Order: sequence, then structure tokens, then C-alpha cells
Amino acid sequence: MRYIEMTGHALMSIVEPGEVPPEQIQRAGLTEGCLVRVNEQGDIEVRRHDRWELIGGLVGGFGPRAERASGRTWA
Repeated sequence: MRYIEMTGHALMSIVEPGEVPPEQIQRAGLTEGCLVRVNEQGDIEVRRHDRWELIGGLVGGFGPRAERASGRTWA
């Protein structure tokens, strides 16, 4: 599966209304400096000490947003 990795700050800049509620992100412990990744299906995972943890998802049209915000392409 391919992903785009980015910081929590970059992720927050691309989240649109109707996607991951801010409360859900806060409960997940996401910070601006966290390492997160988004897969091609829109699943958002945050890097924990020993694993990746699913915290929510993005919907339609997120690919270009993720590429712009992170400065990366799918890997």
C-alpha cells in the first residue's frame, strides 16, 4: 500500500469539514509535530512509539491536497 507521510501540522491544513472531526484528532493525541501518514484510501495513521495507529480518514480529492501540504508524492 502506498502512503504520503507528513507532520500533524500539514495534515491539519488539509482536513476539510465533514472529514475527521477536530475532537477525534485531539483525543488521538495528534500534535503539530507528530508523524502521520495517509494511504490512497484516505486512512490517516499516526506514528506511535512501536506502531502506526488509525485515527480517522479523509474523503474525496485528498490526494492532491496531501501532496501539496507535504511536498511529497505517494511512496
